[in-house]
Amino acid sequence: MKLYTAKIAPNPLRVEYFLKEKGIFDEVELVQVELATEAKEPGHQKRHIFGRVPVLELDDGQMLSESRAICTYIEEIYPNPNLMGKNGVERAFIEMHDRQVEFHVFFPIANWIRHSHPGLADLEIPQCPDWAASSEATARKNTAIIDVELGKKPYVAGDNFTIADITLYCALNFARLGRFKPWEEHANIAIWREKIMERPAFS
Repeated sequence: MKLYTAKIAPNPLRVEYFLKEKGIFDEVELVQVELATEAKEPGHQKRHIFGRVPVLELDDGQMLSESRAICTYIEEIYPNPNLMGKNGVERAFIEMHDRQVEFHVFFPIANWIRHSHPGLADLEIPQCPDWAASSEATARKNTAIIDVELGKKPYVAGDNFTIADITLYCALNFARLGRFKPWEEHANIAIWREKIMERPAFS
């Protein structure tokens, strides 16, 4: 398999950490895509109709895009260690937590950074400062909510490490481009982050 990725993008990192947790990262060929140029060319748009990453090229040549769809596929063919739930109820609740992080933390942080960081101006034409400011406020507010929740349980979805922790880790790390380090402001996030960084996949 081949994974079309980009070094600074948080969504491909979600897949890369997922592969590392599964212990198969070295079995997948990484292909770096330049987002400002190559991603907009017809060759890559055949892989992803909107010219985005990540895209997983399967052994039969099919192209699978969108981070969670790729992770769902990987979970199906490499079920251990389990990261998305062992039965319908577990899968539903883990997806709930993962989507809450994605919609209410990951997306606001991504919009904030993409519309404010000068190094990403070629990716957002035009950048919208008002949207960046609004997204920053939402990201900070919702990160504080996540901090409260992490005071009640060791991981985002409960007692076990799951895909939801990968999503949150990638979101908060991307926030550093906005000089926002939530682990320096929120004690529970700091404790959680230390646990995550002790894992071999994140070290």
